[in-house]
Amino acid sequence: MTNSNTAKTNRKSTQHTFTASDNTQLAYHTWPPTTPQTDTNNKTIILFHRGHEHAARWQDLIDRINLPEFTFFAWDARGHGNSPGQRGYAKDFARIVKDADEFVNHVTTQNKINIQDVAVISQSVGSVIAATWVHDYAPNIRALTLATPAFRIKLYAPFAIPTLKLFNKIKPKTFIKSYVRPTMLTHDKEQSDIYANDKLISPKIATNILLDLHDTSTRIIQDAGAIHTPVQLHISGNDYVVKQKPQHQFFDNLSSTIKEKHEYPTFKHSTFWEKDRQQPIDKTRAFILKQFETPVQTPSLLNEHKQGYSKDICNTIEKPLSPISPKALNFKTQLLSLKTIGKLSRGIRIGWATGFDSGQSLDHVYRNTPQGRTPLGKLIDYSYLNTPGWKGIRQRKVHMQTLLEQAIKQTAKHTQDIKILDIAAGPGRYLLETIKNHPKHKISATLCDRDQGGLDEGIALAKELNINTATYKQSDAFAPNAITQNKTNIAIVSGLYELFPDNQPIQDSLKGLAQALPQHGYLLYTNQPWHPQQEMIARVLPNRDGLPWIMRCRTQAEMDQLVENAGFKKINMLIDNQGIFSVSLAIKI
Repeated sequence: MTNSNTAKTNRKSTQHTFTASDNTQLAYHTWPPTTPQTDTNNKTIILFHRGHEHAARWQDLIDRINLPEFTFFAWDARGHGNSPGQRGYAKDFARIVKDADEFVNHVTTQNKINIQDVAVISQSVGSVIAATWVHDYAPNIRALTLATPAFRIKLYAPFAIPTLKLFNKIKPKTFIKSYVRPTMLTHDKEQSDIYANDKLISPKIATNILLDLHDTSTRIIQDAGAIHTPVQLHISGNDYVVKQKPQHQFFDNLSSTIKEKHEYPTFKHSTFWEKDRQQPIDKTRAFILKQFETPVQTPSLLNEHKQGYSKDICNTIEKPLSPISPKALNFKTQLLSLKTIGKLSRGIRIGWATGFDSGQSLDHVYRNTPQGRTPLGKLIDYSYLNTPGWKGIRQRKVHMQTLLEQAIKQTAKHTQDIKILDIAAGPGRYLLETIKNHPKHKISATLCDRDQGGLDEGIALAKELNINTATYKQSDAFAPNAITQNKTNIAIVSGLYELFPDNQPIQDSLKGLAQALPQHGYLLYTNQPWHPQQEMIARVLPNRDGLPWIMRCRTQAEMDQLVENAGFKKINMLIDNQGIFSVSLAIKI
């Protein structure tokens, strides 16, 4: 085995920028290979730096890891290194994860790299970003190496998280200075001195990012079963910065058939900058080379409704609870409350009358105007409209409109006649608003639904908005023949597939959409990969058929496979900060 004094190569980097979707110019470094590559063998490693740090910090690892045939890319996250923004700040953690997705898309597109030829190496906060990206966006990468992921930062003050949440509400966009000294990161004095004198390293982190990091980590640990990517985990046993137990929990929850864990009892937090860092560097090299020895073996998730991670969760929540268990008593109390005093809320009344997943329920959520009988009813409705799921629904609407704008813009380059089909539209408020906002484009829309009540509301709304290019039609969203009767170049399926656990109806529906769309037509689809109230909803709320609203949360990887299997390629995706709802844009290929 080599050691930390092994002679190093001297890989030179070039510096570049890419433009994120919010027009921010983010910086990154490229280290070209020192041995030739071919178009069919474009091996790539992308590096995610630790919080407070920047891309150039990876130079030592790149020089030591002895992978001359690989191209390396490393970015400066916004608010870090040479990227703009207040140090340690972003709008939210989801924005940073989206930046990561856009960075990978940029370098792979610019350099004609297949995503299957990409491996990721990450450290600390960068490991949480990388794990969240793999969980939420489901890229089919070759391997993922996580070093000391910061799933739980050691906050030594009592009640630190509740205090920070209160402080963040009182005074948003505030910053905390890290308590971590360079000597707490590594036993290597030289590396400690380099860290201390690096002018691009900032000790600040925004309170909103620290809190988002905590909440996102909770979700990713709990839902790590959604990840099938080969994962390597390095754990530093003498870490003053982050806790080890959540790292073990994450590893144990992974669905990855290929996963390995290495512990270094004496290592401090900066695993790849420790005195004996050649140990994890050599293990990382061996892991990555092993994954590149054979083609990517992506597990098929098309039958996850029969057996698999998400099916197991459904099986659990479908089992009756002991009537005297605390959980059962809690759900009974919630049910009683919603059936009595809860009916003062207009939204809850609509839910009991038409189903909490109905188009009428969603239209009330989209309006986001608390209504109720008496001031108490209005207050209850306000609370109802601000539950995590409904907040996510409203963000889903924003994301749907954003990607619909993109689809319209691209379609308008080829035709002036833009035809939009929504196969489960309900009233279709967001679609009508989009048409209203594009008076210069010739846009017509066919809005289908099986529920005539939702269609009638849509007809009235179209009249109210003075839109005469929208046609409402009662139709079955799972009947391919019914779908193909409509001519379209942009198709939408929003809030539908996540209501049905079986995959066969979804495949039938996608087959119809593929037949209805021309080559290079666009498909917008939604997914619900996770929900914090999944069990409560299943045990308390009825759906539009009056049955328990049992949802099987499809992982993003499963949903994308279903879409790809129908003949589409995903080209963009947005997801809310809570990770509940995603909206994706795909093109027929």
